Amino acid sequence: MKDRMMKTHGHSRIEMVLLIVGIVLVASNLRASLTTVGPLIGAIVSDTGLSNALAGLLTTLPLIAFAVLSLLAPKIARLFGMEYTLLASLIVLTAGIILRSLPSVVALFIGTGVLGLAIAVGNVLLPSLVKREFPNCVGLMTGVYSMSMNIWGAIASGVSVPIAQGFSLGWRRTLMCWAIFSAVAVIVWFPQLRFRHQPSPYSGAKGRELWGSRLAWQVTLFMGLQSLGFYAAVAWIPEMLHDRGISISTAGWMLSLMQFVSLPVTFIIPVLAGRLSNQRGLVTIIALLYLVGYAGLLMGGTRWISLWIILIGIGQGASISLALTFISLRASNADQAAELSGMAQSIGYLLAAVGPVLFGFLHDLTHAWTISILLLMLASVFQLIVGLGAGRNAQIAPLQSFQQDVSKAQNKKPLEIN
Repeated sequence: MKDRMMKTHGHSRIEMVLLIVGIVLVASNLRASLTTVGPLIGAIVSDTGLSNALAGLLTTLPLIAFAVLSLLAPKIARLFGMEYTLLASLIVLTAGIILRSLPSVVALFIGTGVLGLAIAVGNVLLPSLVKREFPNCVGLMTGVYSMSMNIWGAIASGVSVPIAQGFSLGWRRTLMCWAIFSAVAVIVWFPQLRFRHQPSPYSGAKGRELWGSRLAWQVTLFMGLQSLGFYAAVAWIPEMLHDRGISISTAGWMLSLMQFVSLPVTFIIPVLAGRLSNQRGLVTIIALLYLVGYAGLLMGGTRWISLWIILIGIGQGASISLALTFISLRASNADQAAELSGMAQSIGYLLAAVGPVLFGFLHDLTHAWTISILLLMLASVFQLIVGLGAGRNAQIAPLQSFQQDVSKAQNKKPLEIN
């Protein structure tokens, strides 16, 4: 497999290893700085005096940033090259994490928005990078980087409270710790600038055709609904469990458990999806996992809470990795994969941004979590419906402008030869 990838793109073994490690580190930074907030939300609210609805904005702001920048990320990458764009995003991410940690509520929100813009670039470009560099191993590589993303997201959730309390760092310096991790990614990614890929002569094709594609919208809504569920859970499950009498530290580790149990399926699902003629069976299984898990939370109590968290976590891991795989499988080429990724993550995260703030508002309003859980169950049903469409064996037609440019280039070839 490695030999086949090297022959396709002309990478030596060392270059390929550096590329894979770089992709893994970029992916590892796409969640850690976000999932570390949930377990600390109580301390943040207590220290700053923010309402629950405003505290939910700390999770929602990055999602809004994802929505704003996702459509522009493919165009920025064409202008500067994907390697340079990803490096710049890692540098901006580091700066955003540091800014968020300064002793100012304004800096807290501005830094959160800045790091969201940086993460949006990595979210959008990684599926396209995998499509370009590993066309024969899309499922495997998607599984590798999705698992890396989830591993560090889970670690960040679990260690946040122990670091803040055990080392007496407080929530601000705990948040700042993750700037070290993103700085390491900057250093490791830097050698990729030697392999800057210039856009193909046809990569200027616009993605307008995607907006009229039913399949593209199904992929987009599948991405959005799974993101809504994930970010709402990351923001409020620790507080939900704390309200039931579980210590905030244990609640943080339950959130970590939810992400750790997702790791095997995060890797396995893309590999399976790449081998199946369609992915509708996987979509159905994911919906059932969600519905049973949420129904368990709805019953209240803590006796079976670990089981419900595990089922939700498995559903989340399978869901995000399948959503990312859909982007590569349903696109007809790497350029279209970037455009589809931008569309799916822009509209998808705009939808997801509603979750954390809405849940915080509903809790402030009702002083209970019942309505929020029912909304998650409803979202799971809609995710099943659009997922059955996104999972069918089909590809989005190549962009018309791309086809026209190719046709024109082919027609001009004889003249150039003569």
